[in-house]
Amino acid sequence: MQQLNNITGIILAGGQSSRMGTDKGLLSLNGLLFIERIIKALKPLVDEIIIVSNNSIYDQFGFKRVTDSIQNAGPLAGLYSGLQQTTTKNNLVLSCDVPLINTEVLNVLVNNIDDNFQVIQLKSQNKTMPLIALYNKECMYICLELLQQGERRLRNAVNQLHTKTITIDAKFDTCVNNINTKDELNALRNDIKG
Repeated sequence: MQQLNNITGIILAGGQSSRMGTDKGLLSLNGLLFIERIIKALKPLVDEIIIVSNNSIYDQFGFKRVTDSIQNAGPLAGLYSGLQQTTTKNNLVLSCDVPLINTEVLNVLVNNIDDNFQVIQLKSQNKTMPLIALYNKECMYICLELLQQGERRLRNAVNQLHTKTITIDAKFDTCVNNINTKDELNALRNDIKG
C-alpha cells in the first residue's frame, strides 16, 4: 500500500443536486450520512481530507472545507478548487453521492499510481468514473484553462488529460454506484434492509 502523507482525499460536495432536491452528501443511509461513509472509506488511504462545498454545515466533520473558486461551474470547478488547495501530487477525488464506496475499491486506484498518467479513473459496467479517480495536482492548470473557455464537464477535461482507466472487478459494481434521485435512494435503502 502507498505510504501515507502523499495522497490527499478531495470530496466534491458542492453540487446543485437538482434531481435529488437536497444536498446529497447530507443524505442518510443506515444511520450514517453519505459524507461520513465516504470519509470512512478515504481515511485509511489519505493524510488529509478536503471537502469542496459552499455549505458551512460540512465544517462539523472537522476537515478543511473550501468553496468553489469559480461559482456555478459544475464538477470541473469543484475539482479545480480542491486541487488548488492540496499540497500533494496525488489526490483521490470522490463525489459525495457514492455511499457504498469502500477502502478496498479505492485501494485499486492507490495501487495503480503511475507517474506517467495525470488521471487514474475507475470503470464499472462500461462506464468510466471521473469522480472516483486519482488526479495529479498539475491537472488544475488544464482545469482552469477549460473553465476559462466556458467548459463545465469533467469528462471533457479527463479526455484531454493523460488518463489511465482501470476496469474493476464486477463484485465492486454496487460500491461505485452513484445515487442521484429519490427513487435510487429509496431502492438502495430497501436493498440494504432486505
